[in-house]
Amino acid sequence: MQRGTGAAGRNDITSLLDAVLLMSSDLDLRGALDRLVRAACSLTGARYGFLALIDERGAMADYVVHGMDDATKAKIPTLPTLHGVLGLLVEDTARPIRLDKIGSHPRAMGFPQNHPPMETFLGVPVRVDGEVYGNLYLAEKVGGQLFTDDDERVLDEFSQIAGLVLTNARTFANVETRHRWLQASIAMSHELEGSASPSSALSAVVYHLREVANAYGVGVVRDHEEGLELVAAIRADGEDPDDRDLTELWGKAIAAASVEERAVVAGPVDGREDGLTRIVIPLSSRLLRGHFLLVALEQSTLGVAGPNIDQFSEFAGQASLVLDRTQALAERQEHMLVADRDRIARDLHDTVIQRLFATGLQLQGLRRAVLLDEVKVRLDESVEELNTTIRDIRTTIFELRRKNDSSLGTQIRGLAQEYVPVLGFTPFVRLRGPIDNVVPVQTAEQLIATLREALSNVARHAEADACIVEVEVFADRLVLRVSDNGRGIGPEVSESGLRNVRRRAFDRGGVMRIGPEEPHGTLLEWEVPL
Repeated sequence: MQRGTGAAGRNDITSLLDAVLLMSSDLDLRGALDRLVRAACSLTGARYGFLALIDERGAMADYVVHGMDDATKAKIPTLPTLHGVLGLLVEDTARPIRLDKIGSHPRAMGFPQNHPPMETFLGVPVRVDGEVYGNLYLAEKVGGQLFTDDDERVLDEFSQIAGLVLTNARTFANVETRHRWLQASIAMSHELEGSASPSSALSAVVYHLREVANAYGVGVVRDHEEGLELVAAIRADGEDPDDRDLTELWGKAIAAASVEERAVVAGPVDGREDGLTRIVIPLSSRLLRGHFLLVALEQSTLGVAGPNIDQFSEFAGQASLVLDRTQALAERQEHMLVADRDRIARDLHDTVIQRLFATGLQLQGLRRAVLLDEVKVRLDESVEELNTTIRDIRTTIFELRRKNDSSLGTQIRGLAQEYVPVLGFTPFVRLRGPIDNVVPVQTAEQLIATLREALSNVARHAEADACIVEVEVFADRLVLRVSDNGRGIGPEVSESGLRNVRRRAFDRGGVMRIGPEEPHGTLLEWEVPL
């Protein structure tokens, strides 16, 4: 029909401009879709409007409804589908469709229960970048009137302009989405840099990915010889994830992602639909080989475009890079620490010990020139103290050259520090010999248990303000001595905890001795063969 140039034509143009201005008032994509439907209803006088967003398969991915309140929509048992009359535009997108009575059309399938009655109908496709983005359906022109040729023409022109507005809104939405994913990657990177362990790092990854993707759930699974193991997970509802169906729901996709080394979208299992789209992304981290990101997205939140796999792959790649960088920095710091400890050990051995040894030799030489016995005794005591200091420094050198922080010497010193709040003072620890190199694991465990019992007894019974812990390794035996300056131990004291200490020594072919310490206090000796 030819456009008029009189008052009616000017009214059409004015109404069309008003509708376009209403739709273009904001670049928010979801808001633009809602305003599109409202503007179309206002433009044609329709009571109801429905915009079905079409995915690449021609199915409805999302929809927008105008004219029904929430209570009315809640009473309708089934969602609309692109079948029957609604499917006409899907099959033929070349022209609008206008019906005076929906029920009289051969494709009419009727309405579901509690659906408002509708007779008049008008539908047009909405194209974005040359492709059908959605179908706009209008029903029930106000006043019981029929949709006219002018309504059809104006709505068709409006849908073309709406496509341009939606193009801008979608471009803006894509920019906003990329900015949001970039911010999430930055936040995740900052958090991973301070992660002390892979488990805490993976917890940060799943948290940030779930937040930015608005996912139903995100997890990390490890694929190893014993099967699939869920090592980190989070769900939107806060519930603990159920990994019983891990192999059934994710197994094939994980296997495909492992072989193809790329993100894979998992299909439904045995045709079972649960409203979730599942994505598997392999982590390329050197630290976490054989690990995969699992993402479950609710299909109702995806919109017409579906999941952007590239965004998930880029996020996983960023996480892998940061994890590897964090691990590399940790290894570098460890290497620097080991090198520094080795330098200190060399300095102690080559400089400090040699000077102490030389000083001892000088004192021994001076002793031969001394006539007074009292001075000779004092010199002998000084030489012995120097020898003790040299042994202590050599023990420290052994510990400095140990790369494992869980060495026996470290455990002994750590246990002594653990009892500081209970004792009220810091026990003095003296270690002699290659403790970390020659003591078997089982003997070391018994030694730690014995030392714990001894320190507990000092704290409970000794009333001491000083304690010395000595551990010495000889060629064929290990000796633990724990002495304090407390009130001592009487013959009437029962050996409740000490009985276990004595049994530990006996089981390993050793002995436990306990007695007074001069000038006062208690001395416990625990000796076992090596």
